[in-house]
Amino acid sequence: MTKPTALVVDDEPDICELLELTLLRMGIDCHTADSLTAAKAVLLQHPDIDLCLTDMKLPDGNGIDLVQFIQERHPEIPTAVITAHGNMESAVLALKAGAFDFVSKPVDLGMLRSLVTTALKLSPKHQDNTPEAALTLLGNSAEIDNTRATIKKLARSQAPVHISGESGTGKELAARLIHEQGPRADKHFIPVNCGAIPEALVESEFFGHIKGSFTGATTNKDGLFQAADGGTLFLDEVADLPLHMQVKLLRAIQEKAIRPVGAHQESKVDVRILSATHKDLAQLVKEGKFRQDLFYRINVIELPMPALRARTEDIPPLIDHILRKLASDNGTSTPTIDETAVSSLQQYHFPGNVRELENILERAMTLCEQETIRVEDLQLIHSSPLEQPAPSSTTPQAIASQSLDPLLGNIEKETIEKALEQSKYNKTAAAKQLGISFGALRYRMKKLGL
Repeated sequence: MTKPTALVVDDEPDICELLELTLLRMGIDCHTADSLTAAKAVLLQHPDIDLCLTDMKLPDGNGIDLVQFIQERHPEIPTAVITAHGNMESAVLALKAGAFDFVSKPVDLGMLRSLVTTALKLSPKHQDNTPEAALTLLGNSAEIDNTRATIKKLARSQAPVHISGESGTGKELAARLIHEQGPRADKHFIPVNCGAIPEALVESEFFGHIKGSFTGATTNKDGLFQAADGGTLFLDEVADLPLHMQVKLLRAIQEKAIRPVGAHQESKVDVRILSATHKDLAQLVKEGKFRQDLFYRINVIELPMPALRARTEDIPPLIDHILRKLASDNGTSTPTIDETAVSSLQQYHFPGNVRELENILERAMTLCEQETIRVEDLQLIHSSPLEQPAPSSTTPQAIASQSLDPLLGNIEKETIEKALEQSKYNKTAAAKQLGISFGALRYRMKKLGL
């Protein structure tokens, strides 16, 4: 098997030699260059190079110039930039330009070896033997095609990605696809809902703790960063992180190191950070509720997820997929759905997006008769058609909904209980008395906890 080959670009002979020796010990052949011009010449002579490591400051340009040149001429070559210690602005600019990753001076050789190992997995020689990801984004719309193409490109980078979009658009699915299609696919993908961790425990959950560091810490415990080491950490609802934790998270991302609660020393971690929220992070920054420096660091690249109402042509294949999955999960046959019901779904506003479609279809499967879903089984809220925006929380309709829901639920519960008592708990007779189907009664009883 042919040895992998790297290009090392640095005008300091000592650093160039250190990098070359490290790579040679990893079984990687090296070409070296001391300038931007020399690096371009090597690339022209050796287009089969598998990896490039370049210093940021070069005599006739900088590392970002080389990153852009490689992106234009040799996009298959992952390029990592070596930056001055603490110069995160340069690192972020390099990542935005298309750099695979960055490493700070003084170079930590363990982190460098990890970076190189990950980068080499992007080589076509390696990818030929890599199975395709099992997950996929369904649909044939231009919006979803663009999203799939962007995910494929982002999977080749180690840059932090912030996935934005409304609730239910598939932000975690997109994060998993970036992980599965990238060089970290054989390592862990660790998702965490930042808003679900109690504030008093958030630091320990992220970074771990050592025995005796606080009351109840009876053993050493690894955190989420350690669990994701070598893989990907997905910070869902990152906007919900408390401000004091945002500071610590920023340092962990910038230094690629964490300090467990109660520990005296930091330990290096190799984690790719993906994040998501349905909130407007830029607005939260303006309001002082989210740190601008952390926003800048996690939002190196933004991936917006399209709303379902913006890709209505994808609704039929989504319906087919969801119904087959629900039937498989429940051990039942897959129901059909009539054309009028499909058309009605395509006209619906979907404030909850794909997740709401799943809920609507799950309910409809319970309510439908003769394994055919009709419009009335969908129980759509007709006040939210496609052409109208979803009501804001300050509209009379929203206020009424908030106050009437519990009241109507209690009335419905009492009515069903009375019908069951009168029919001596014969559900078929109770359903007939209420003028609804047996399936509808069963669904409402489950919903109301009866």
